[in-house]
Amino acid sequence: MYLLIAGVVLLLLKYLEFGIVADWSWWVVLTPFALAVAWWAWADTTGYTKRKAMEKMDQKKQDRIDKQRENLGIKTKRRSR
Repeated sequence: MYLLIAGVVLLLLKYLEFGIVADWSWWVVLTPFALAVAWWAWADTTGYTKRKAMEKMDQKKQDRIDKQRENLGIKTKRRSR
């Protein structure tokens, strides 16, 4: 996400011919977009995004279970991370 934001900012600066970015090559300005594509390809290939989504879902599930147990008056064991 940071690479995309940096790419958009550089693109705007180049398009508006603002500051030192106006003198840069278009290849330099468009590099953050290429890096973002490479990052997404790596994250999808290695399963990083799927793993993070599963961790987030598991945490939500555990929070719901803990809340229900607390409402019932049952002591909960917090998993240490």
